[in-house]
Amino acid sequence: MKVLFKEVHELFLATQFTGFMSQTMSRLSLYEYANIFFKHLTWLENDFIKRGEDYTYSVEQVPIKVTHISHMYSDIIKRIDSIESKLDRCEDRDITFRMLSDLTYIKSVIAHLPEESVEYAFNTKREYPNVELTDEARDALTIFLFEETYKEYELIMVYNYSKAHSSNAFLNRIFQVLVDESFFHLRSFGQMMADMGILGVPRSIMEEVYKFDNLEKFLKDGIQEEIGAKEECKRLAEAVSSSSEYFASFFTFINNQENYHIALMQEALEHISPK
Repeated sequence: MKVLFKEVHELFLATQFTGFMSQTMSRLSLYEYANIFFKHLTWLENDFIKRGEDYTYSVEQVPIKVTHISHMYSDIIKRIDSIESKLDRCEDRDITFRMLSDLTYIKSVIAHLPEESVEYAFNTKREYPNVELTDEARDALTIFLFEETYKEYELIMVYNYSKAHSSNAFLNRIFQVLVDESFFHLRSFGQMMADMGILGVPRSIMEEVYKFDNLEKFLKDGIQEEIGAKEECKRLAEAVSSSSEYFASFFTFINNQENYHIALMQEALEHISPK
């Protein structure tokens, strides 16, 4: 069961990051399928919780450096085949029937998605289409994308774990909003990484990051982290302003979104520790 859980997590990552490579309408399909695989992960997670079994989000590094997207499609199909062979490990027949139905259909669609050359996503040129970046802007953007892509993936899993282990509807509403917001940021930054030729899958998240004991401390630390992210966005907007009005506007937009994330976490903090 734990091997099945791990493989579903890796399938989600493989599909999500393959979506970043695509420059056709296939990207939208891959994003939707990644969403479905993430749901599968949460359903299996809930099964662990109902049975009182421990689990982790540990995964193997998912290799994605390919020349043509069909190589990733073949990889995804092989991952699905492996998951299908292990579905009987889960005793919840409703989950396994739904997962099998989803996997069978998605596998058939992916097998017929069009070929694309995706070498651009790994060429390490650190150039952005139709934008002349200064050396300062290029370096700042590169560091930001590597750090923030990992951070957003981490936040998705941390807030998801918190939601899975909470029966508090007020907090779960906040956790779900933060998961959704982090997905948007992850996808925005992942696409930018591919466009710059530096796409890579984040490393596995350490267990102690999401299995924290003190929710109040976690929220306080999270607020400080979001404040730091706001400052990074502000600095990046300033660094790229001379190179691209679009980039400056985009990072100001992301910066302003962080304001609401902070407000949500403050709301959660007040809920668990009323004055």
